[in-house]
Amino acid sequence: MTSGASGTGGTETSGSGDIARTLELLWDTGRRPSRGPKPTLTLDRIVEAAVRVADAEGLEGLSMRRVAAELGTGAMSLYRYVPGKAELLDLMLDRVQRPRDDPPGFEEGDWRSALEARGRETLALYRRHPWLLQVNQSRQVLGPSTLDSLEQVLARIRPMGLSDPELLSAIIMLDGYVVGAARSQLYQQEAERRTGLTDAEFWQAQIPALEKAMASGRYPVMASLSEDTFGPDFDHFEFGLQRLLDGLDVLVARRARQ
Repeated sequence: MTSGASGTGGTETSGSGDIARTLELLWDTGRRPSRGPKPTLTLDRIVEAAVRVADAEGLEGLSMRRVAAELGTGAMSLYRYVPGKAELLDLMLDRVQRPRDDPPGFEEGDWRSALEARGRETLALYRRHPWLLQVNQSRQVLGPSTLDSLEQVLARIRPMGLSDPELLSAIIMLDGYVVGAARSQLYQQEAERRTGLTDAEFWQAQIPALEKAMASGRYPVMASLSEDTFGPDFDHFEFGLQRLLDGLDVLVARRARQ
């Protein structure tokens, strides 16, 4: 579950198709045809192909026709399995959020290590599937993978001693932080691709103007900063992740004393 991943400006919206039909497909509760030719495709193959297309071309490249081409078949054959692109997108969202059986950090046992592991795993998820940032997930259709992921983390953080709404809020807060970091990283990569300038080259081009600005006396605090302040070696994601968890640690300790 990526509750904090909704954001604005997404090119697609989860839950915009036939919700009842999507739930049937997610939970495999729909009626299977008893007659007709033996299917040459499977829903799993279609969803996997759609994910491959989106990974390679973004959501702007995703269409029923494009997925059919990936599978070497005609677009009409896909409609026997899934009503359309909106429902297919919900199946894709659930598929990529399938939790690992042994995510690093979960074996350590405490709530902090579980949330820390979730934060890193979620960032890795968005790096593998950047198109997720193009989807407004504020109303996600809940399938088995999404619920498995939520169950996995809730089982580990329940001992925090927070109320149930607070436990969910902690997950939403963490996911929101990770999505923001993932979006910044993706935008940086996209800027490099479109301009042909690396991040280092981009900032290097501004040094002459910035040196004059710092020497003007107008920005005394910024001029006093160390040379490595804006360097690439500092892990801003990890720093922010640990401070977020520190804040939860204070709340957990306070509740334990009550």
